[in-house]
This record gives sequence, structure tokens and C-alpha cells, in this order.
Amino acid sequence: MSLLRTSMTGGGLRPKQLGFTYVIVMLLVAVLSVVTTRALEYASTSERREKETDLLWAGMAFRNAIEAYHKSSTGNINGYPTELEQLLYVDYLSNPIRPLRKIYRDPITGAREWGLVKDGDNIIGVYSLSPQRPIKQAGFDPKLAGFVNAQHYSDWKFVYQPEK
Repeated sequence: MSLLRTSMTGGGLRPKQLGFTYVIVMLLVAVLSVVTTRALEYASTSERREKETDLLWAGMAFRNAIEAYHKSSTGNINGYPTELEQLLYVDYLSNPIRPLRKIYRDPITGAREWGLVKDGDNIIGVYSLSPQRPIKQAGFDPKLAGFVNAQHYSDWKFVYQPEK
């Protein structure tokens, strides 16, 4: 009690001022926590959007590689790969091609494993195995019109089917 009397008489903070300072500090802590939470949410959303862009790029790379593989096949040679690794080097031609530089990882899951869209044993497309809901719901390339309002990344199927 003597400390409190000394501070009150010595020109220090009064008990009411100490309570007010405490309330101000608690208010600042609350505001900072809200701002920090918003910044983390923004960073998380920004990271997911970047991964979505990477998924669109990798998926189209696979689709285009399947298209190149199919267009380069001749005669009685199967027009589609049966394994993704076949897209890395096509050597049955007089002029071998490399439709795909490497087997890309799924940007959403981080795994090398992709879902495969098959027609019998033939791979005609790939898709992510992620069950997450995409942020992007519209504004896709016309080749990807089926992606509009997809419920999961696994609904984004990057398929090549030749026009008939």
C-alpha cells in the first residue's frame, strides 16, 4: 500500500490512469491480432492462387504433350501413351520428339502422382488428386470450359481428344 501512496503523491500514474492504460494496451493487442489474422489469410489465399496457376500450367503441359504424342503417331502405332513416362521421349519416329520435359509434380498436393483419365489402357488426360475446392470458378481458356464452377481440383480434367 505504501508504494501506491508514494506513486500517487510523487506525481506518478494514478490508479484510474493505470486501468485506462491497461485497456488501451488490450485494445492494441486485439487490433494487432485481427490485422495479423487478415495478413495470414491473404498470404494463404495468394499462395493457393499461385498453386492454381501452376496447376493450370502443368495440366496444360500434360494435355499438350498427349496431343503432340497423338499427332506424331502413324500407322498401326498406338496414338496415346499408356504411361506418363512415354511423354518424355518419343523415339519411334525418324525425328524423335520430347513432348514433355519432365513429369511435373501436382502443385496442389505436391506429389508426383496424378489422376489419369484413360480410354482403355490409353492415357488421354490427367487431373489433380486434390479434393480441395478451387478458388477460380470462371474465366478459363475455351479448351478448359468444363472447369467452370468445379467443386474440386480433381474435377479439372486436362484431356486431349482430337476433333473429328
